[in-house]
Amino acid sequence: MGKTIAQKIFDAHRVDKPSGDINVIKLDAVFCHEITTPIAINDLKARGKNRVFDKVKIKAVIDHVTPSKDSKTAEQARIMREWARELDIKDFFDIGENGVCHALFPEKGYVRPGYTIIMGDSHTCTHGAFGAFAAGVGTTDLEVGILKGVCAFKSPETIKIELTGKPARGVFAKDIILHVVSILGVNGATDHVIEFTGPVISSLSMEERMTLCNMAIEAGGTSGICPPDSTTVDYLWPFISGEFPDKEAALAEYVKWTSDSDAAYSKVIKVDISDLEPVSTYGYKPDLVKKVSELEKTPLDQIYIGSCTNGRIEDLRAAAQVLKGRKLSPTVRGILAPATPGVYKAALNEGLIEIFMEAGFCVTNPTCGACLGMSNGVLAEGEVCASTTNRNFNGRMGKGGMVHLMSPATAAASGIAGFITDPRPYLAEGEA
Repeated sequence: MGKTIAQKIFDAHRVDKPSGDINVIKLDAVFCHEITTPIAINDLKARGKNRVFDKVKIKAVIDHVTPSKDSKTAEQARIMREWARELDIKDFFDIGENGVCHALFPEKGYVRPGYTIIMGDSHTCTHGAFGAFAAGVGTTDLEVGILKGVCAFKSPETIKIELTGKPARGVFAKDIILHVVSILGVNGATDHVIEFTGPVISSLSMEERMTLCNMAIEAGGTSGICPPDSTTVDYLWPFISGEFPDKEAALAEYVKWTSDSDAAYSKVIKVDISDLEPVSTYGYKPDLVKKVSELEKTPLDQIYIGSCTNGRIEDLRAAAQVLKGRKLSPTVRGILAPATPGVYKAALNEGLIEIFMEAGFCVTNPTCGACLGMSNGVLAEGEVCASTTNRNFNGRMGKGGMVHLMSPATAAASGIAGFITDPRPYLAEGEA
C-alpha cells in the first residue's frame, strides 16, 4: 500500500511511537509569536529550563499587535524581545522588520518540502502549501518543541480534495477554499490532513496555495498540504540554489514528498470549480458560504484587506485592479495592512499603495491586529466588515460585529459599492 505525503513525512521524522497511534516526530522548525509564546517562555523559565533545542531552527516575530497598543501587549512583546536576545535567536523580527508570521516566514525561505513545523497558532497549516506538515499546537506542545525539538501527533489520516476545472474570471483562491470549507463543514476534517491535488493546484501560484492551506483549519484540519512541484522550486530557488546544481535536481529531490498513486485516504472529494462564482461567508461560521450575488446589497461599514490569508502582493494586485481610478463609498472606511515589509515595499514600487490611498484607504504597517479584533480595525457593535481574513466567528473583529470573508477583489468592489457586490463588473476584460 502506498503512502500519502503526510505519512511519508511522519515516517522520515518519527523518533518514537510510545503507544497506539501516537508518534513523536522531530521538528525542522518551531515558529513563535508574541501572543502565545510568552506563556511558554515564562513557564519554561519557572521550571529552570530557559533554553532552546536549536537557536537556528527557532523563528520568532512580534506580529499580532504591533506596535503595542497598551501595557499588556507591550509586556508580551518585551518578554519575546528579551528572550530572543538572551538566547541569541538568530531569526527574530521586531518592529521595522516584522510581518504577519505565516506570510513572513515563507517569504524568508524558512519552509521546505518535507519539513515538520509547529507554532502556537492555528493557521500554521499555511506552510503545508510547500509540501510540509505544519500544525498549530497548544502551550505544552510548544514548550516541548522549543526545549526538545519534538512534538507528539496521532498518525495522520488524510482527506484528498481533488480540484478540477478552470476558475472563471473574478474567482480567486479565496473563493475556492471558502467553497471547499462549505463542502467539508467546520468539523469535516477534524484530526485529518487536507491534501489539495488536481490540475487546479498545478496552475496556482505559491501564494494562492498558501491561501488554500491557510484555511484548512476552518474545516477542522490539522494541516493543509499541497504536493511540491516546479512552482514550489521556483519560489524557493533564491534560498536553495546553493544546495542543488539546478532546478531539475531540486525538483527530483522534492517530488519524493508526493503521495503515491495507491495511497489510502479516509475520503476523496472531487470538486469541479468551473462554474464557481465569487462567494462570501454569512453568519458566524466559515462554512456558511453563499454566492456574492445572493448577498448583494448587504450594507458595509468597513473593508479590510490583509492577514496571513490574503495580505500578500498578489492579493494587493487583485484589489488594486478593482480600485484603480475609483473611490470607496463615503459610507465605508477601508483599511489595508500589507502582510510583510517586503509586500509593502513591492506595493510601493508598483504604485499599488498610491492606488489604495487615492481610493480612500488607510494603509497601516504589517500586523494581524484587526483579524482577531485587537487593533488596527476593530468593529463597533452592529458594524459589518468585508474582510480578506480567515475567521468570521461572533465577535472576531469586535464585540457585536459581523465579518463577511471574501477575496481581495470582492472586498475592493464591495468597498466601492458600499455593499457586498460581485467584483466582475469592476474587472476589465482579460483581468483575473
